[in-house]
Amino acid sequence: MEGADLPAAWFVTDPARTPDPVATAAQLPRGGGVIFRGFGRPDAEATAARLAALARRRGLLLLIGADEALATRVGAGGVHLPERDLWKAPRIRARHPAWVVTGAAHSPLALQHAQRAGLDAVLLSAVFSSKSPSAGKPMGPIKWALAVRGARTPTIALGGVNAKTVGRLVGAKAYGFAAVEGWL
Repeated sequence: MEGADLPAAWFVTDPARTPDPVATAAQLPRGGGVIFRGFGRPDAEATAARLAALARRRGLLLLIGADEALATRVGAGGVHLPERDLWKAPRIRARHPAWVVTGAAHSPLALQHAQRAGLDAVLLSAVFSSKSPSAGKPMGPIKWALAVRGARTPTIALGGVNAKTVGRLVGAKAYGFAAVEGWL
């Protein structure tokens, strides 16, 4: 998929921090994206199916985090891979050529590795201070912008992005932004 066809605004679910992802996704603008991470949720399949139905009705792109089989079962638009699983992208793309495949990177070096994975987009985190356990030390908008300056793959800002911080990304060459709690 070409970058121009990807959503610029993404909602990333979290089992602990977004207890009702369907209600939050229902508030997204048409054409937005949802990355459902059902890790450990006992109702993951049912929630993913509800999100898939909502995505079809509202014109959202639904990706399933790290679960190709679940994405297939619910008819999602693709998958989102954690940084440790980016190596799986070419195989997933071969099996599902129409899918969108995105991945996570948590440092400028990881972004360089992600560029070679054949992804449609990379979520680079953390731009700002975040409550996510995987966020690490925030890069800040200047270091984030420097990291993505030569990126060939659309790069989406994640980590502490909300209504107060998103404006600090202007000029950072972010393809878009993603938020967990920023949509609540």
